[in-house]
Amino acid sequence: MIWFNPYNLEQVNKFNKNTLCEHLEIQVTELGENFIKGTMPVDHRTHQPYGVLHGGASCVLAESLGSIGSNLIVDPSAQYCVGQTISASHLRPISSGIVEGKATIIHKGRKSHLWEIAITNAEGKLICKSTLTMAVVDKS
Repeated sequence: MIWFNPYNLEQVNKFNKNTLCEHLEIQVTELGENFIKGTMPVDHRTHQPYGVLHGGASCVLAESLGSIGSNLIVDPSAQYCVGQTISASHLRPISSGIVEGKATIIHKGRKSHLWEIAITNAEGKLICKSTLTMAVVDKS
């Protein structure tokens, strides 16, 4: 798949200025064929009360990657993409470090995109598995 927008990583990450992604230090680290990768620190901002990664923070990383990915593969003069549904299975706790998300598009339709997102720890162990449906909205 060819990304519609010829953005580089620096430009993509600039879009996150003054957003939740900036607050949580989510960084897009790689754009590849059919996928986008990014990282998020696990710290006081992303913890739940027991000191481990909050499931909602994992969902924020997953939805951010899929949302950025979808918006990079549509014509921005004619369409934009927004999250429609997300589901996540939280598989193992993590209390510190960095998690990496890899969002892979598994369906690119005219009106929706479906992403599968795997979030792993530094050892590559699966922390969370998520699916995200993005609505493709026509500008008119």
